[in-house]
Amino acid sequence: MDLIARLRAGLPGEAILTDPDITGSYANDMASFCEAGTPAVVVLPRTVEQVQHIMRTATELRVPVVPQGARTGLSGAANASDGCLVLSLVKMDRIIEINPVDRIAVVEPGVINAVLSRAVNAHGLYYPPDPSSWEQCSIGGNIGTASGGLCCVKYGVTAEYVLGLDVVLADGRLLTTGRRTAKGVAGYDLTRLFVGSEGSLGIVVRAVLALKPEPPGQLALAAEFPSTAAACEAVCEIMARGHAPALLELMDRTSIRAVNAMAQMGLPDSTEALLLAAFDTPEPAADLAAVGALCTAAGATEVVPAETAAESDLLLQARRLALTALEQVKSATMIDDVCVPRSRLAEMLDGTAAIAEKYGLTIGVCAHAGDGNTHPTVCFDAADPDEARRARASFDDIMALGLQLGGTITGEHGVGVLKKEWLARELGPVGLELQRGIKDVFDPLGILNPGKLF
Repeated sequence: MDLIARLRAGLPGEAILTDPDITGSYANDMASFCEAGTPAVVVLPRTVEQVQHIMRTATELRVPVVPQGARTGLSGAANASDGCLVLSLVKMDRIIEINPVDRIAVVEPGVINAVLSRAVNAHGLYYPPDPSSWEQCSIGGNIGTASGGLCCVKYGVTAEYVLGLDVVLADGRLLTTGRRTAKGVAGYDLTRLFVGSEGSLGIVVRAVLALKPEPPGQLALAAEFPSTAAACEAVCEIMARGHAPALLELMDRTSIRAVNAMAQMGLPDSTEALLLAAFDTPEPAADLAAVGALCTAAGATEVVPAETAAESDLLLQARRLALTALEQVKSATMIDDVCVPRSRLAEMLDGTAAIAEKYGLTIGVCAHAGDGNTHPTVCFDAADPDEARRARASFDDIMALGLQLGGTITGEHGVGVLKKEWLARELGPVGLELQRGIKDVFDPLGILNPGKLF
C-alpha cells in the first residue's frame, strides 16, 4: 500500500494535501541560504491519534517526516526535504486548560503565542516568552526552537516555562514527560531534552506551561550614546548593580539610521547607539531614574524617561521597527543570533562593524543587551551573486566571532540547516557524538527532520 493510501486509512481527506502547487508552499520557513526540498505530501492532523497514525505510517514505509508550526523560524529547521511528509501542526490549536491556582496552561502545539498570552491575561496571569513574531508563531514552534524574546532578561526563555509534554515518538508511541506540579525532579529531565530539539526527537502534541502573575504595566527609558562601547558599559553597570529590567535593548548606528530613514523618528545622526530599558516593578519611575543616572555616568548624551504607558510605547517604537527598516535597505536580509557574555557585548558589536567594513556590506545590530543576545542583520542584494557570497561569508565570520568571545551560535533561533556546521564546532567531537547517540535512541531510523542540527 502506498503512502497516500496508508494515510487515508486514518485521516480525513481534507487533512491530506497532495497538489504540488499547494504542498510547495510548505517547503520552507523564513531563513535565507537554506536549501529546501519538495515534499511528497502535507498532512494537517487535528488529534493526537491522527499524529500517531501518521508516525506509524512513516515508520513502516521509512518516509522522512518534517514537523512544522507557523514557519516563522529563521534557521531552516522547518524546511522540507525531497520526498518527505510535512507534518503541519497548525490545526491542533486548542487551549485545553488555564488553571489560575496551579498557574499552568495546557495547550496544543498550534496555539499562537499572542492568543495564549491574551487568554491568560484575562485570568490575571502572564506567559512571558514573547518572540518578535508572537502574533504569528506557534507554541509548538517556540518549544522546538527554544524561542526567546524581548523580556528574557528578566523572565527567561521558553525552556523555563515548559513543565511537561506529550510527545508522539517516531514509531507512533505516546510519551508523557514532566509534570503539572510546581516542583518535580523524578528521573532524567526529558522535557528539557525536547525543548530546542527542532522536531528531531519526537512530535510535541501537548504542552503544560508555567504561568506567572501578570506584572504591573511597564515604563521605559531611552538613552542615546556617542559610542557602542559607552552603551555597553551602561548595560554592564545596570546588571552589575542588581537591577532587574523587564527589557534592555540596544540598537547600533546602522539600525538607528535605517529606522530614521523609514519612519522619520528624529534621532540625531550623531547617535551611535540607542539603549532602551523598561521596568514592570511596583515603582518603575524610581528604577528608571537609577538606570538613567548610570547611563549618564557611562556617557549618554541624552536620557529620556517615560512618564506614561503611551510615552513608553513611543520610546520603544524604534526597536519594534528596526527589522522592518533594515529589510528596506536591500532586497534580502540574513538575521544572525549570536549570544555572548554581557561583559563581551561591546567587543561583539565592534567586531561586527569591522566585519561589515571588511565585506563592504550593511550590517545592522539590534541586541537583547541584558542577556547578551545580538541579532546582526546582514543586508544584501540576493540577485547579485558576489554580494550574496559576501553576505554568507560575513554571517560565518559573525558566528566565529561569537564563539571566540565565549558565546554561542544561537540564543533563541535554533540551528536548523543554517548553523549545523557551526553546531559541530561549538559542541566539539565528544559533545557531538553524545548528541547523535541521543538522536539514535529516539529516532533509530533517522526519519524525524533529517538533515537538521547534525
